[in-house]
Amino acid sequence: MTATPPSAELRQRALQALLEPNPLQKVLLAQYLWAQEATILIAPQLHLVAPAGLPGCPARPQLRSHLDLPKRSPFTPEGLAALLHAVTHIEFNAINLALDAVWRFAGMPPAYYLDWLKVAAEEARHFSLLRAELQSMGYDYGDFAAHTGLWDMTQKTEGDLLARMALVPRTLEARGLDATPPMQAKLRKVGTHHALRAVAILDIILRDEIGHVAIGNHWYRLLCAQRALDPLATYAKLAQQYGAPRLKGPLNLQARRLAGFDEAELALLGADA
Repeated sequence: MTATPPSAELRQRALQALLEPNPLQKVLLAQYLWAQEATILIAPQLHLVAPAGLPGCPARPQLRSHLDLPKRSPFTPEGLAALLHAVTHIEFNAINLALDAVWRFAGMPPAYYLDWLKVAAEEARHFSLLRAELQSMGYDYGDFAAHTGLWDMTQKTEGDLLARMALVPRTLEARGLDATPPMQAKLRKVGTHHALRAVAILDIILRDEIGHVAIGNHWYRLLCAQRALDPLATYAKLAQQYGAPRLKGPLNLQARRLAGFDEAELALLGADA
């Protein structure tokens, strides 16, 4: 077997993919890297410096505060497209945050980097499915304004992997587990061809996101154990320190259990929701 050339080192390539502004190219890069996972070189101790321009993003969509985004009814064609666009944008940001988790944090076991590379490839698939549906409706990614929520917390936690695992996959992505079933119920009420196709896409996303949150739970707990920290008390401290958004119920308890939340965590989260 031919050895993987040094230029193909995973963390460097993940950083290159993160810098890529073209959504289609970013998707292809993430998926190509995952296709090489069995042979690609991983250099956990390699020190990489964050360049300017992170993350690479297209000129559109226009980014605004979530408070400045207009509210539209999904019972209109434009409103349905706007809803799907919002989810598409979340998935684009999710590609970036997974790639950032791969390149940024040195000193982890190889399994950590492969876990987040898999997440990046799956988020790229989600983005592609949603974008194709938007295009079938006569729209495209960038046609509506969007907010920066996921990436904002990614930036806040760039200095501490424990905080990153606590507050991105276990908090922001886990909110998607709760939000997806009500969104699907609303789309079923809309009942159009595109709305029902979106329900099917969200089934795929929910299934995969359970796995992504589980990955976050695994590495969060491992890091807590390494630092002799109590996971429950540490989570509460980190959520306050970094200004994590307040949880909104109802919780998708079944999905959260599948993603590795234990009963003590669910009781604490339920009290806060």
